[in-house]
Amino acid sequence: MDDTARRIAALEARLALLEDEREIARLIASYGPLIDSAEAEAVAALWEPDGVYDVDELLMTGRTEIAAMVGSERHGQWVSGGCAHVVGPPRVTVTGDEAVAVCHSLMVVHDASGFTVRRATANHWRLRRSQDGWQVTYRTNRVLDGRQESPRLLASGFGSGT
Repeated sequence: MDDTARRIAALEARLALLEDEREIARLIASYGPLIDSAEAEAVAALWEPDGVYDVDELLMTGRTEIAAMVGSERHGQWVSGGCAHVVGPPRVTVTGDEAVAVCHSLMVVHDASGFTVRRATANHWRLRRSQDGWQVTYRTNRVLDGRQESPRLLASGFGSGT
């Protein structure tokens, strides 16, 4: 392979990586608007069919359980009262057809006194490329309340955590 061909191949590889990172970032960014719109099936479709969503107080396995959470009466109360799931920009690491992303998220709720941050969480996303594009295999959220597990989730996106 000559120098020009090597340079083109390197550029193509870099472009493919950037496209993967962008697709993953867009998937993660879509979570907040979809869940705040109570789009249960669309939220669940972010995950693989047997994907896991592990939140402090709730473990959901599979799209049916994730959609049920979004469609639940409690979630409906958050939406009708005014809430925003704000997901920070993810730090994405792609390795072949798998990826890890870490970021922060806030759940902001509206009440009589205005807007309040209900929870701030560390997020760890595991994703896999499928024939339909990237999907979540496992998402773990932990409240940033001083427990050691939460910052470890964030650090794990840099190869220094577990």
